[in-house]
This record gives sequence, C-alpha cells and structure tokens, in this order.
Amino acid sequence: MKNTDKSMRIAPVAAPIRSQVVETLRTAITSGRFAPGQRLVEKDLCDLLGVSRPSVREALRELESEGLISTIPFRGPLVTTLTAQDAASIYEVRGVLEALAAKLFAEKASPEQIAELSDTVDRLEAAYATQDVEQILIAKRAFYEVLLEGSQNVIIPSMLRTMNARITQLRRVSLSSPKRLPGSIKEIRLVLKAIQNRDPEAAFQASMRHIGEAQKAAVAQLQD
Repeated sequence: MKNTDKSMRIAPVAAPIRSQVVETLRTAITSGRFAPGQRLVEKDLCDLLGVSRPSVREALRELESEGLISTIPFRGPLVTTLTAQDAASIYEVRGVLEALAAKLFAEKASPEQIAELSDTVDRLEAAYATQDVEQILIAKRAFYEVLLEGSQNVIIPSMLRTMNARITQLRRVSLSSPKRLPGSIKEIRLVLKAIQNRDPEAAFQASMRHIGEAQKAAVAQLQD
C-alpha cells in the first residue's frame, strides 16, 4: 500500500482507539493522502497505525458507511472514487439542507449569533486571500458550525454529518481552482447579507446559488 507515512502513527491518548483510527483514516482519505481507488490492506494499516486488526476492521466498516471506502469482492477495501454523478447527488441534498439552515438562521438566530456569523465570514475571506485550501476548509467549518447552531434545528446537522467527509472532499475539489475563490466568498457574503436583513427566502436562495456554483466547479474538475 502506498503513502505509509510514519507521521500518521497514533500516540496513546485518552480517546478510544477505534475513534482515533477512524479519524486518522478519514483525514488521510479526505486530504488525498490515500488516493481514490487505492487499496487499503489491513496488515499495512495495522503496522502504520500501531493498532490491532479488529480496530482497523471496525474503522473501515464505519468509513464504508460514510461512503469513503468501497469493499470490492476479491480485492477488499478501496478508497472510493467520487464520480461527477456522485458529486451532483451529494450537492443536491447538501444544497437543500444548508439552504434550509440559512433560512431558519435568518428567522431564529439571535443578534449575537448573527454577529458571530459575520465574524466567521470575515475570517473566511482572510483565509480565501491566502489561497490555502486547508485554511479555507477550517474557516468554512467554523462558518457552518455557527450557521447550523443558529438554525435551531437538530435534524439538519445530524443529516449532514453522514455526508461530512464527502462534503469535505468535494469542497477540496471545488476550491482547488483559484478561479473559484472570488466567486465563492461573494456568494457567502450574499447569504450573510440576507440573514442580516432577516430575509429568510433571500437567505435560502443565496445559499442555493452558492451550493449550485460549488457543484458546477466540482463536477467540472471531476470530469477533467
């Protein structure tokens, strides 16, 4: 198996071993350290992470449920290759859920939460200026954490959680082109403006436009 980076070895910590293994492998996949289509050999993963086979198997099963891994007969687990059709399907669901969160945020969020959301957008714009995808992804997570909390709907984040890893993969794809960055932050600014104006429908539509543009960028990259 490729990419056996010893820096991934897990030091003993208080968190359960299984959680450590899942998080480490998830990060390796979403960051591209383990490439799409790459075969994941249990023995190699055990050696790499310093854990037992049962821990690795449990982690692989969880990542398969998230869509990050596919098990192929006679070949075993492979890193799932996202297709343009996969991306379109994920964006369709994500778009509606995040747009609903934006609409509910405009209706229900406190003035303090709106101010906090504005701060995350400022930090996101600063991250965009660096053109560093890792910084952008961190800033985007902060934005959506505030947005989802302020929506006051506990079902939306739980539904998005099942897609989070693949959403991260697709964000990385859509943001890999510098041409996408200026449009992306403008779209998010429009979402924020609608929320600040307490206009739920405008917030919904602005969020849908943002996800739609991200979908176009990701699908185009995946089709190349």
